Amino acid sequence: MTENTGKIDPTAKIGSDVVLGRNVTIREYAIIDGDVKIGDDCVIEPFAVIRGPTVIGRRNHIYQFCSIGEGCQDLKYHGEPTTLTIGDDNTIREHCSMHRGTVQGRGTTTVGNHNLFMINTHVAHDCIIGDNCIFSNNATLAGHVTIGDWVIFGGLAAIHQFGRVGCHAFVAGMAALNMDVPPYVLAAGHYAQPHGINKVGLQRRGFTPEAIRAISESYMILYKHHLTIEEAIEQIEAIAKEHKEVQPLVDFLKFDGRGIIR
Repeated sequence: MTENTGKIDPTAKIGSDVVLGRNVTIREYAIIDGDVKIGDDCVIEPFAVIRGPTVIGRRNHIYQFCSIGEGCQDLKYHGEPTTLTIGDDNTIREHCSMHRGTVQGRGTTTVGNHNLFMINTHVAHDCIIGDNCIFSNNATLAGHVTIGDWVIFGGLAAIHQFGRVGCHAFVAGMAALNMDVPPYVLAAGHYAQPHGINKVGLQRRGFTPEAIRAISESYMILYKHHLTIEEAIEQIEAIAKEHKEVQPLVDFLKFDGRGIIR
């Protein structure tokens, strides 16, 4: 363990391979073991368990009873040295679990910056999570899931393996996602269906009225004009030429995923 200028409780167990940045606080009975790197100004609360290979950025706050960087639950996983990478300024509340990747997948699980993971959130192997997301209590991500920036998951919402949720989407509480959710879309239900765009979220993030109207028009083309995906993309691309905010929707629809919620 490298020298740390922060505060480490004497009951914490820290392995010899662990590398700590400056001003890291580790509280009672935390366990940090294996090839783990923790950046400056992080706080690890009591009884949290962090295993490696795991890289954690700066100013993250990991609360009590979390399991971070453990081997995943995929039955094909047999202890290969896969990784978990967490960015900066994330808040990971009580009982959250984040697992490393698989060699059959990306080999790593990736979490971005400025995310809030509320109590009992699960991030499975090979997931990719963007920035500024909120996962409410008991939100569950299966393996190989990709989440864009500024996504909100309501409590008890869950998403199928290899599912995608685009940027600025809102997933309502207890929603079950068996298909992909395009950017800006509000998804709710079991199984989830589209219910308009996340207008309130876009307003809060400073989208102009013109941009919101363009996104709303694109949503109507996609969901209300009874077009094929290919036909809808062609019309939405024309809007994106005038409003760059629509381009993430075009890019998302062109990707060959699980198919979008309808």
